[in-house]
Amino acid sequence: MNFDYYSFTGRNIGFIDEHEQQLLRQARVFVCGVGGMGGAAFMALARAGVGKFVIADIDRFEVSNLNRQVFAFADEVGREKAAVAAEAAKRINPTIEIEVLGENWTSELAGIAARCPVIVNGMDDIAAGVHLYRIAKRADSTVIDAYMSPLPSVIVVRPNDPRPEQRLGFPTLGKDWTAITDDDRRAAMRAEIEHVMLHSSSRNYVDLAIAGEVAAGRRSRMSFAPMVISTGMLMAYEAVALILGRTSGTDCRGWFLNPHRPAIEKPRNALVAALMRPLVRRAIDELTGGK
Repeated sequence: MNFDYYSFTGRNIGFIDEHEQQLLRQARVFVCGVGGMGGAAFMALARAGVGKFVIADIDRFEVSNLNRQVFAFADEVGREKAAVAAEAAKRINPTIEIEVLGENWTSELAGIAARCPVIVNGMDDIAAGVHLYRIAKRADSTVIDAYMSPLPSVIVVRPNDPRPEQRLGFPTLGKDWTAITDDDRRAAMRAEIEHVMLHSSSRNYVDLAIAGEVAAGRRSRMSFAPMVISTGMLMAYEAVALILGRTSGTDCRGWFLNPHRPAIEKPRNALVAALMRPLVRRAIDELTGGK
């Protein structure tokens, strides 16, 4: 095939102009975690013509990934996610530049963040996420993320915004990220679940008994392709907006997309949230057995 970047991206023009397409081509994005949401975002950005990436993932594909991860196929089970994702992206755009990292990515994060002003967080590791956000702030990089939610969601944390550990009240403040304990992780997960229940109607679209087992650490997280891939697309939109200097309106608190109604669900005001919080905490205690 005689590949031509301009033929590849020609149908983008109209959504963006030719100058903006060149901005995408020159942009470098760090995607940390290329399995579920991060993988979907990476695929969308590669197809949009973003020309340079750093990607990292420490996991290999498993059969359980096949239900939702865009680079997961039965014949790729057992292979490293980052390697498979990079190969797939190069099949889309042979001119793409991709730096692939594995377990060593945390030690290289300061340099990565300095080179990548836009970061997509596709991880579910709370400790590594705390590390990512702290380093991103020092590097003046913006992190695009999502909540642990049954509804698609997206947040954009700019350098001057509070980190999620501050905003949601994680017990990790002041701790080295390598010293974060399993108890800290559970408490941080609970704080995030509390936020999701306070500020969205997520509880109406999930089996609460199973959700309680997840929150208590007795069961793996639930995932569903429409939710995961939709979330990745929302993250990709935010990355494009940041690269092009467009205003998206998404802030560090984010929002939820409810495709069931349909509706956009934004954070409640502080007074309403304060009144509801004791009820939400009691409900979480009941679901988790106080865990």
